[in-house]
Amino acid sequence: MSFPEYRPRRLRRTPAIRRLARETHLVPSQLVLPLFVREGLSEQVPIGSMPGVVQHSLDSLRRVVAEAAAARIGGVMLFGVPESRDAVGSGADDPNGILNVATETVISEVGDALVVQTDLCLDEFTDHGHCGVLAADGTVDNDATLERYTAMGLAQARAGSAMLGLSGMMDGQVGAVRQALDAEGFTDTLILAYSAKYAGAFYGPFREAVDSQLKGDRRTYQLDPGNGREGVREALLDVEEGADVVMVKPALPYLDVLADVRAAVDVPVWAYQVSGEYAMIEAAAAHGWIDRRGAVLESLLGIRRAGADAILTYWALEASHWLRADL
Repeated sequence: MSFPEYRPRRLRRTPAIRRLARETHLVPSQLVLPLFVREGLSEQVPIGSMPGVVQHSLDSLRRVVAEAAAARIGGVMLFGVPESRDAVGSGADDPNGILNVATETVISEVGDALVVQTDLCLDEFTDHGHCGVLAADGTVDNDATLERYTAMGLAQARAGSAMLGLSGMMDGQVGAVRQALDAEGFTDTLILAYSAKYAGAFYGPFREAVDSQLKGDRRTYQLDPGNGREGVREALLDVEEGADVVMVKPALPYLDVLADVRAAVDVPVWAYQVSGEYAMIEAAAAHGWIDRRGAVLESLLGIRRAGADAILTYWALEASHWLRADL
């Protein structure tokens, strides 16, 4: 009989050996929890297309960030849902606007125990739902939007945000916001650039979460799903403009882009496991078609293996408890 010369199965024989030989590790500090806070709520409201995720009131926001700090996850990303909107998203840079008030609330609750991050984009605040200011012909005016982003960035920095998540995909947004922050003395405020943010089909539940007013699509400013090299080019431009961290979004459909960006830049690379990815696993698990815990952890591990240094995921809290239980 002929026997195999090599026996890789030796490294899989027991749980202890598998843990020791594992190439990619996932820990709570690599997870960031996105949170929605809605103006005017007295209690949290469930989001129908995202089971287990809610729009928070300020009181419920305090409770969940305290839990997040106790779980020692990496941070939270805040999204504001205002009561009123207008064409230029005036609530975005209003010191009394919901996102800036929520930022101050979170910092007063947890201090530096979490990296408090804020979404810097106009889409939640505009009555047309686009990520920027519209020109007379209905297109998004890139440079006029940059002026609004700088105002929004300064408002968020004044509210205490440690990291600004520039998600609008306007050309030059990182450089414009970095310059404005530095000029006002916010040289330590971090910029997370959503560099490779693709215009695709996985954002539907998120739009329910922020009560989006969008009509049409965002294909003139978000990336085309067929373009991988363009995602790398965007990341390189953002690093050149001063981004401290770059992002690939969504995560699972773009693992190849994630790996390529990781190889191309020397700053941290994050990924956002978006609402559609979350909803698919939750729906399949609810039907008993897949093992929920296994699918969640495997999806997160796959994103890490592709090169993400950290992951924005709606499962951040739950996954952190699972990971500790598995130690």
